[in-house]
Amino acid sequence: MFYYVLKYVLLGPLLRVAFRPRIEGLDHVPASGAAIVAGNHLSFADHFLMPAVLRRRITFLAKAEYFTGPGLKGRLTAFFFRSAGQIPVDRSGKEAGQAAIREGLGVLARDELLGIYPEGTRSHDGRLYKGKVGVAVMALRAGVPVVPCAMIGTFEAQPPGRKIPKLHPVVIRFGEPLDFSRYAGMEGEKAVLRAVTDEILYAILSLSGQEYVDRYAADVKAEEAAKADRGRRFPRLPHR
Repeated sequence: MFYYVLKYVLLGPLLRVAFRPRIEGLDHVPASGAAIVAGNHLSFADHFLMPAVLRRRITFLAKAEYFTGPGLKGRLTAFFFRSAGQIPVDRSGKEAGQAAIREGLGVLARDELLGIYPEGTRSHDGRLYKGKVGVAVMALRAGVPVVPCAMIGTFEAQPPGRKIPKLHPVVIRFGEPLDFSRYAGMEGEKAVLRAVTDEILYAILSLSGQEYVDRYAADVKAEEAAKADRGRRFPRLPHR
């Protein structure tokens, strides 16, 4: 119930005024039945903008850190995310991927929409990064279509580190559903999972027009963080 109050009364109208989203291809999202909506992830605001424009309820897999903050603020944040249709997923440890898949398949088994960001994390520089194969596993196991989605302009509105977004127009563009029924029963084959994931990422890329990087975003972030840390610990001396 609170999901719809949040969408139609509280948060939804505010987001529409702040971002003035232009929505393209909304008819590509199935009116009923299970489906995966797979999008790029440029901003914290993405979690709320896509649900605000969809006609149906959509459930996202979100990192567990949003639900485990301390104190009153942490409890309010967790309540807000759950009310917005987010499911916490622990991204640490060997079982993290399997836990996310189980949660996602549970949503699809109820004939609902599942939202997922195949990159696994927000882009820190606006580029599109290599997708993780969990989206392919869920699509093949559940036998559901995948609707590619591109968020355009949200990086400029709220880049990483900015808590309050700027007033900036965005475009939310949905592509034609991708059918992977030709791979039914092949979700255990790594080459198939990679092919399906790459096809989904290519569809998102075609919609968004981003620069593509054939590496995982998390790996690039970790490398850049390590480089920055080395720079702080061992600053270069000025040339004499």
